[in-house]
Amino acid sequence: MKKVIMVLMTGIAALSFAFGQTKMSHESKLETQIIALEKAGWEAWKNKDSSWTRDNTTEKFLLVNSESVSTKTQVVKSTATDCEVKGYSLDNFKFVTIDKDSVLLTYTAKQDGVCNGKTIPANVRASVVYVKQGARWLEALYMETPTAQ
Repeated sequence: MKKVIMVLMTGIAALSFAFGQTKMSHESKLETQIIALEKAGWEAWKNKDSSWTRDNTTEKFLLVNSESVSTKTQVVKSTATDCEVKGYSLDNFKFVTIDKDSVLLTYTAKQDGVCNGKTIPANVRASVVYVKQGARWLEALYMETPTAQ
């Protein structure tokens, strides 16, 4: 009898571990997917490709920075003309699942460029909210704050 109980306990422990791995694996895949989307958005911005913003943001998307709050329409229009970006790098990603249809990504960015004739802050901390609409993850909010370094 003790042997049967021990086997059952071992089986339950193994199942718990297996289910936990599946959840972590799903979250890890989602994190990788969202980070890839975000990196693609930065590359599109650098290349003045407004189609990324048009295709990968919600209709009510907002971009908030130290200069203004911009709508999707404003960002799509300005992406092709307002900035000259020489380069950027993204680091220190933190990913949080808010619920099954929304996630938060924060990270630091170093950027070298000029927008509307002004040098942009070299270092920023960004916070981004993605929401799931149908089968796709779309950016709903992008906020950045200049940092000292």
